[in-house]
Amino acid sequence: MTSLESTIIDGYGLSAEYRAVLKPGEPLVDFLGNTHYLPRYFYKVENWAQAKETMLSPHFTYSELVLVDCREDDLILKQLPHFLPCAASLLVRYLELLRERVGAPIHVAANGGYRSPAHKLSDKPGPHCWGTAVNIYRIGEVFLNSEEVISRYGAIAKSMAPEIYVKPFGHGPDETDDHLHLDIGYIHMVPRYLNEAVKPERGNA
Repeated sequence: MTSLESTIIDGYGLSAEYRAVLKPGEPLVDFLGNTHYLPRYFYKVENWAQAKETMLSPHFTYSELVLVDCREDDLILKQLPHFLPCAASLLVRYLELLRERVGAPIHVAANGGYRSPAHKLSDKPGPHCWGTAVNIYRIGEVFLNSEEVISRYGAIAKSMAPEIYVKPFGHGPDETDDHLHLDIGYIHMVPRYLNEAVKPERGNA
């Protein structure tokens, strides 16, 4: 099992190539027109073996939140290493609670966890870019692809904590008809031993 603490990096110290697509600390306007600042601190994993071994919580690995397909547009983000905002370790605590409430494994869709600002689905940015949103396509053996199922599990998720937002069933903007979307907003997690006032020298990812 990989220690998470040993993999934390400051996005300001990444190479220019990675900073251009991850945009650490830069402002981003969300789909409501509100401005938020993108994450600065990331977990870094060098290979898929490590990604599958790195536990963010008892039942969720790093790899489950960084699965990407062709919609992660920039070539550099389809290659290793991968980077995941540190706040994702808070998100999985809620996934663990949901797993306990429903009594079944939670299955995250590809592109359903972290999405970089360069991702094609980030044209209307939201908490996915902070690593604090997740799309769940299956719970146990149940596929979340109907109003009855999405609404039922959505109600369970919303009952867990007031900060949880769940998209309602539907076919319009900020609705969903083939997965359960939940997020905990725009959260920045700063490891307690790091100094936000210090900007490291720019380096190599």
